[in-house]
Amino acid sequence: METGGAKGRKTGCRISIGTSGYSYTEWVDAGFYPQGIKSAHMLAHYTRTFPVTELNFTWYQMPKAQTLERMLGQVQPEFQFAAKLTRTMTHEVAPEAWRGEAARYREGIAPLMQSRQLAAVLVQLAPFFDRSPANRRYLAALMDELAGLPLAVEFRHRSWVDDRVFAELSRRKVTLVTVDAPDLPDLFPLLDVVTNPDLLYIRLHGRNLQGWRSGNMRKKFDYSYSDAELEQLRGIIGKMAGQAHNGLIFFNNHVRGQAVENGMRLEGKCLSEGGSIERGQ
Repeated sequence: METGGAKGRKTGCRISIGTSGYSYTEWVDAGFYPQGIKSAHMLAHYTRTFPVTELNFTWYQMPKAQTLERMLGQVQPEFQFAAKLTRTMTHEVAPEAWRGEAARYREGIAPLMQSRQLAAVLVQLAPFFDRSPANRRYLAALMDELAGLPLAVEFRHRSWVDDRVFAELSRRKVTLVTVDAPDLPDLFPLLDVVTNPDLLYIRLHGRNLQGWRSGNMRKKFDYSYSDAELEQLRGIIGKMAGQAHNGLIFFNNHVRGQAVENGMRLEGKCLSEGGSIERGQ
C-alpha cells in the first residue's frame, strides 16, 4: 500500500513495520502477549498487529527447512519474514567453511523463498568489520555466493560510508540498511541512501548512548523513541519511500516491549499523514 511522504504526499512504496524478533517473555508483562501464552503461540498472536518480523534465531543457528515450514503454518500467506544471515558468515567466519555455510543457509530458508514470504536476508556485519581490503574482498565474495536472494547489508563500522560502496551495492541491487543508533565515533551513521529501488530496509536500535558504551546487551536496546524522534524518522522514511517500491522498518529496542509500542506509534503517524501501510492480520 502507499505511505505518506515527507510532507504528507503519497508515494508508491509499500511500507511494512515490525520488530526485530517476537519471542520475548517480557512482552507478556508489557501487555502485548496475554498471560500464560506459550512461546509456540507467540508468532500467531504477533501477526494480529504486525505484517512482518525479523528472525533473530537464524543469526545464532543455521535455519532448518522443517522449522520454517512449521512457522509458515502459523501465519497467513501475506505475512513476511526477514531472516538474519547466520553469524558463521558475518561474525565468526571460518575461511575454509563459509561457502558451505552459505549453501546450507540457502537450503534452510528455501521454504520462505518457495512461499514468496522472504522479504529480505539481513547481512548484519560486526562492528569490527571495517573497510579493509580483505573485508571488501570477503563481502564481495559473500554477496556473489548469496546472489539471487533479497540481500540487505547492515554496516556497523563508519569506514563503510563511501559513495563507491553505495555504487557497488546499487550495481548488485543490494539494499543498504539504514540504521538509527547512538552517535558514536566509529558507528555507522543514520543515512537516507537508497541503493536498491526494490527495497528499503530501516533498523531502529534506539539511542541509548550509555547502554551502547556499557556493552550490556539489555541496556543497549533499552530505549523508547519520543514523538519528536519518531516524527524525524517519519520524515526520513518519507524521503526514502519516494525512491523504492517496498520498505521494511524494524524496531530493535525490544526491552520492556518498547519496540511494539514504538512500532504502533510510528504506524499511527504514517497513517495520520494521509497514507496507508501494511497492517497485521
